[in-house]
Amino acid sequence: MADTKEAKTEQSKTTIDAVYEHGVFRVLDANEVSIPDGQRVRITVELATSKDVLDLMLHFYDGTSEEEIQEIEKIALDRRDLFEGRRAG
Repeated sequence: MADTKEAKTEQSKTTIDAVYEHGVFRVLDANEVSIPDGQRVRITVELATSKDVLDLMLHFYDGTSEEEIQEIEKIALDRRDLFEGRRAG
């Protein structure tokens, strides 16, 4: 019976990249998560290394078409609207 319980536990483990902000873990890719809302989980924190961040950057555009990449880059480089609607006052 112990083997069955251990196998079930291993199957229920997954690694999800997240950022800790304002006391809350924010998942970076919601498509990685197949957990129902309200489900209680146990989180083990492992700080990302520089290599992890570089690896994430290298795969940032995986599954994205050339047209979508060009649109993302255009938006990222066009800073005219960056502060639109945010006037000091």
